[in-house]
Amino acid sequence: MKVLEFHGSRSEDYLWFTFKGVFDPQPTLERELEPLLQTLEAHADGWMPDVVEGKRRRKYARSAIWKALEESRDGNSTDVGLYRTMWPALDMTLWLWLPVRTPELELTINVKPLSFFAEAQRCRHFVEMVCAWASRYPVTHASAHSSDDAQLAGAPRFGREQQTSIRDGFDKIYEVFWLNVFGPKLVESVGRERMLSTPAHRVEALPNGSILLVTWPTAADFASDAAREAQARAHVHLRPDLDYDTVLRALRERSAALAPLEPRFHPDVAPLLSRVVDRIPSHERQRRIAGFNAWRPPEPEEWLPVDAAPPSDVVETERTLAQYSLHAEHLVVILHTEVPSVFQATPESLTDADFYFWKEDFPKTRLREVLDEHVVPAVGAYLGQVLVHHLGGRWIPRKKLMETGVQVGSRVWLPFVRAHRYLSSCESLLDYSLIQFYREAERHRAPDTEEPRGE
Repeated sequence: MKVLEFHGSRSEDYLWFTFKGVFDPQPTLERELEPLLQTLEAHADGWMPDVVEGKRRRKYARSAIWKALEESRDGNSTDVGLYRTMWPALDMTLWLWLPVRTPELELTINVKPLSFFAEAQRCRHFVEMVCAWASRYPVTHASAHSSDDAQLAGAPRFGREQQTSIRDGFDKIYEVFWLNVFGPKLVESVGRERMLSTPAHRVEALPNGSILLVTWPTAADFASDAAREAQARAHVHLRPDLDYDTVLRALRERSAALAPLEPRFHPDVAPLLSRVVDRIPSHERQRRIAGFNAWRPPEPEEWLPVDAAPPSDVVETERTLAQYSLHAEHLVVILHTEVPSVFQATPESLTDADFYFWKEDFPKTRLREVLDEHVVPAVGAYLGQVLVHHLGGRWIPRKKLMETGVQVGSRVWLPFVRAHRYLSSCESLLDYSLIQFYREAERHRAPDTEEPRGE
């Protein structure tokens, strides 16, 4: 069974839910977890898991869950994954900590996309499910919210050191999310009457001393101004030390940071940057789009006027050109698995190579001497070959690689110099991309030079 890939190459916002509580270890595990699964099956409106994964994948059934928990048991803990084969995508995990430890139950549910929870009825089903779970398994804290907004809010650390956040958990009201369940300790720290009087869409006392709080009818609408005002009112009510205008301003800033922006990238590198922003976490993507909209790559400087370029100083021209071909073939060897288009040596393959080097943080993850001795010559030669084959360029071989040029029109372009600058850092991969160098050379080719067809 093939499940939907949740954490793919292009991230997007999703409903993020966490639940930490305790369970009774006296009954059998099957009997103790039966209410949890009954509630899931009754309320998972449109996102019910159909795959169970322990040591192997099985079709969803309670018997499959018991088997997976048995297979995955490791000392005092066990876990099971629950997924879907059809839209919407689901990434759900149930962890259990068993005696001799304090018996604890932890659930995470991620459902993508968040827009799936734009319907009030579906959100009510979700809230009822959480309410039933929190009533049956006493919680320390549970919450559901936009994953992107939660990350902008600093969850789950909220500015604390990792070990501190692991030790203390959600020990005070750091944030009010769309859905919240506050355990008895949090209720006591805030004050039960104060918490029950919180201005919110739904506030409900649960039988075990916890309190359920939902700020707005639908999860997907969290960034609307009305929803933000409701979120701010609830937060400052629970935290009187906070200022309403300050909290609301911060929430609105988060909404603005997540609001979709139209890409207006420099045309030379637009295809490359479009792929780059698709790899950026969705909660950071709009900020990066705004930055790329304002950014312009430096104009290429790796060229000389024809009358200023030194002539060839090699005796065996054909042998030297053959060496450039070998260098270029080395790049094909390096990239062919991840970048199949590299075999074609086209402008499109330059964009593919640019993206691959950026995605892999190539200058950071390879030894400097390997880059300088092997990769720079390979990239420079390959770039030069594309200029020759597609712009009617002509190699001007030199004994020193960094002096070697390709004449296109009235300029001599220096592909090895460009390659050296390109691979000097991860930032340079975008500042000095191969495709931008090619596009600039393309604008300066002779007017009667046509790009070869069928290559």
